[in-house]
Amino acid sequence: MSPSALRRHIGQLVFLGFAGPTIPADLRSLAREFDVGGVVLFKRNVEGPEQVAELAFEAARLVDDVPLWVAVDQEGGRVARLRHPFTEWPPMEALGRSGSVDLSRRFARALGRELRAVGISMDFAPVVDVLTQAKNPAIGDRALAADSAIVATLGAAIIDALQSEGVAGCAKHFPGHGDTSVDSHLDLPLVEHPPDRFEQIDYPPFRAAIEAGVAAIIVAHLLVPAFDEHLPTSLSRRVVTTELRTRLGFENLILTDDLGMKGCAAQFPAPVAAVKAVAAGHDGVLLCDPDPAQQAAALEALVYALEDGTLPYAHVDASVARHRRLKAMFIRQGDEARRPSAAWRNLIGCETHQQIAAEMRSFA
Repeated sequence: MSPSALRRHIGQLVFLGFAGPTIPADLRSLAREFDVGGVVLFKRNVEGPEQVAELAFEAARLVDDVPLWVAVDQEGGRVARLRHPFTEWPPMEALGRSGSVDLSRRFARALGRELRAVGISMDFAPVVDVLTQAKNPAIGDRALAADSAIVATLGAAIIDALQSEGVAGCAKHFPGHGDTSVDSHLDLPLVEHPPDRFEQIDYPPFRAAIEAGVAAIIVAHLLVPAFDEHLPTSLSRRVVTTELRTRLGFENLILTDDLGMKGCAAQFPAPVAAVKAVAAGHDGVLLCDPDPAQQAAALEALVYALEDGTLPYAHVDASVARHRRLKAMFIRQGDEARRPSAAWRNLIGCETHQQIAAEMRSFA
C-alpha cells in the first residue's frame, strides 16, 4: 500500500465508541475521513434487537472500502451490553464450576447466533484471566476459574464455538489480569510477578486461545516491572511485540483495552497513548469514550506519527492487512449483508438458549 493510501487507512487501526442509539454525524465524518476500523457498542447504544440490527447494519457500512467491525463486550454476568429480550447469561465462573466443555460450547454457539443475528461481528470475550486473587475487583466472577488448565480448556472451547457461528472472539486481558487488587478502569494495577510465573500460570490460556484460532487478543493496562518498569503493558513493546507477537507466536489482531481507562488515561492522553500503542505493536486501539474531539485528535496524531516516521509504514501496512484478512472471514458481505428478515427475532432469547442459561445457573 502506498504511503498516501496508508495515511488514509491508518484509521483501520481504531475502534470508536459513540453516544446514543443512532450513528451520530461526527462519527460518520471521522469514518469517511480516516477509514475507521470499527465501532464499539455499549448499553448507551442499545434499545432493542431491531434497533441494534439496524444500527449494526449502518455502522458496518460507514466506510465504502472495508466494512467496520461492530464490536461489543458480551461476556455474561455483569459485563453484558445486550439485555432482555436477548438471553441473559450467568457469569463465566458458572461454566468454570461446571467444568463442562460441552456446556461451554453450547453457550458460545448460542451467544454467537444471537450476536450474528443482529449484525455484531466481534465479541470482546472470553476473559481468559486466571483468578488467582479472589478479591480481584476487575475480574472476579468474569473469570472461568482459578485453575489455569480449566481456563485454557474452556476458553478454547468458547472461542472455537463462538467463531464457528461467524463472530470473531477476543481473548483478554494479556498478559494476565487475574492477580490484581486494583481495577484498571480506576488506576494502574501493579503486578510484581517474574516472567516465569506468567509462563506457568497466565500464558497457558492465551496459548490455548491462539491454538483455537482466536481472532484477537486484548492487552491490559497493568504495570509489570519484570517486563517494563515505566510503561503500562498496553503501551510496552516488550509485552505486545516481544511476548505476545513473538514469544507466543500470535498472528492475528492485538488490541488495546480502552485507552480511556484510568490505568492508561491518568498518565497518557488518548492521542499520546494511541501512538505509543501502535508503536508498541498493536493492530488496534480502543477509544470508547464518546468524545469526537478527543477521537479526532488521536486519529490526527496517528497520521502525524506515520508521516514523521514514529510509526513504520511496514507495521501499519501489516496491521491493515490483518484487519482485512479477518474481516473477510467474519463480516457479512454481498447478499448476506442484507438486513435480517423478521424470522431472526425467533432466535433472540429463544427457549433453547434460555435452557442453556438455566443449566449454567445451576452451577452458579
